Amino acid sequence: MIVVAGEALIDLVPQGPGALAVLKPALGGGPYNTAVALGRLGSATAFCSRVSQDAFGEALLAGLRQADVDVLDVQRGPEPTTLAAATLDANGSASYSFYVDGTADRLFAMPYALPAETEAVSFGTCSLVLEPGASAYEELMRTAAAQGVFTALDPNIRAGLIPDADAYRARFRSWLPHVSLLKLSEEDALWLGGNPVEWLDAGPSAVVITQGGDGLTAFTRDGKVYPVPGEKVDVVDTIGAGDTVNAALLHGLSARDALSPEGLAGLGRDGWTRLLRYAARAAAITCSRAGAEPPYASELGDL
Repeated sequence: MIVVAGEALIDLVPQGPGALAVLKPALGGGPYNTAVALGRLGSATAFCSRVSQDAFGEALLAGLRQADVDVLDVQRGPEPTTLAAATLDANGSASYSFYVDGTADRLFAMPYALPAETEAVSFGTCSLVLEPGASAYEELMRTAAAQGVFTALDPNIRAGLIPDADAYRARFRSWLPHVSLLKLSEEDALWLGGNPVEWLDAGPSAVVITQGGDGLTAFTRDGKVYPVPGEKVDVVDTIGAGDTVNAALLHGLSARDALSPEGLAGLGRDGWTRLLRYAARAAAITCSRAGAEPPYASELGDL
């Protein structure tokens, strides 16, 4: 089972470009989208979060259940659901304004234990920024890594939520010894500073950097670099594309029994190329439709 840890929220998705476009509520949040995408691809998946008891929270849980994601251990609270208002530029790229004060997901508490069948845990986005929940997610990351569980991290930077950039960058570096697979966009990489070689030396067995329509590249501990081009598609928006890449990578690694440092090391050029192309196809499908609507396994073909 792959456990996805992090926030669930409501994306207010613009129905066109510009700041005053009509907004449509949609289920979202980076970890939430990753969990839904994993469920649609057919991976056994559980969601680890704290979700509001309001109507939005009920809709979020219903979306997870519809994707066959296990929600039995999701924490609940009376506080409201986080909102993220997106704005699209002319190319469909999204920027966000967040409404997070006093929301339910910020109060996540460290769970007693992960499901016994857990083979990997995925972390990222707002959940690792907003306290006090951020410290609980960080503790979960360190605990899982210490138990030998494969850990994946997508920092998915939302700079407007980070009050002290230098402090966050230092905290990011402190996570790396506890991370098996680091995935980030080239924009995230630029904001964080550093480079794949530096990050690999700090702990991860592989780093994957996404480059929008230009594709994605894997960097491995043995110094190898594996680039693949993007899939051409008419972009509606990019919401959820990076989260879909997360899910496709984890799903593909699980299918290859490669959710371990040894498994990553054994993929080789052919394995990495096939995995990255699969992730690129999945992301392209998400970009071809409005909001975070990741594909089902039947839409993607063979791994």
